[in-house]
This record gives sequence, structure tokens and C-alpha cells, in this order.
Amino acid sequence: MQVFLDANVLFSAAKSDGAISQLLSLLERSGHQCWADSYVIEEARRNLVAKAPERMPVFVKLLSRVKAASTLHVNRTLEDSLPLPSKDRPVLAAAIHQNCDALVTGDRTHFGALYGRTIRGVAIHSPRSLAQVLLR
Repeated sequence: MQVFLDANVLFSAAKSDGAISQLLSLLERSGHQCWADSYVIEEARRNLVAKAPERMPVFVKLLSRVKAASTLHVNRTLEDSLPLPSKDRPVLAAAIHQNCDALVTGDRTHFGALYGRTIRGVAIHSPRSLAQVLLR
């Protein structure tokens, strides 16, 4: 399974060794691929520098285990058609463009109504629901 990671997932995994970090380790151990793009990486980096700069080495190590997706060819018409606020559309568009099976995000405010739905082949998950799918 190819799983696209939203910025808040990258941030949480780098900020502490808690549940999100364990989820990413579970994904890796189970042979799944974790993906991100420059858009979510930069957002996570910006937030980490502001809130927990001492964890930047952990973030750099985390990124070495994440595959980088290209956003150069993301279809803007696709982006505009997605049922999300404009700042969140690039995240789902990148996951679709990369042919990811899932997008994991803790952004319940903007993605919560999409949890459990599949949009253009990408299943939208909270970290908890993705863990439940993996542990069946």
C-alpha cells in the first residue's frame, strides 16, 4: 500500500515518539510505502521549527524513510474539483497524482467529513482508522 502523509502526520511523528511515530513504523515494517511531497514537507518543517526545533534531527531522519512525490505535474483542474478548502486541495491532489492507496491526516476540521471515503482511488483515513485497517 502507498500511503500519503499529511503535514500534521509528519509533524506529529517528528515531534514525539508517540502513536503517530509508531504508526509510521508499523507501515514500514508491514512493507507499505510512505509518501509526501514538498508542500506537506515544508508545512511540517515550518511548524516543527516554530514549536519543537530540537526535534529537527528526528524530522530529517524521518524524511529519509519517506518517498518524495513530485507535485510539478499535478493537474490544477483536478485540484479545483476536490471537496476541500483551497489550502488542503494540494494534499489530496498529490496523493491522487501519486496513485497512493490512502491519505492519512489528523486534520479532522477539513478532512473529517471525508474520513472513510475514497476519492479518485485514494481512501481518506485518520491515523486511528488507518491503524485499524492495518491491524485487521
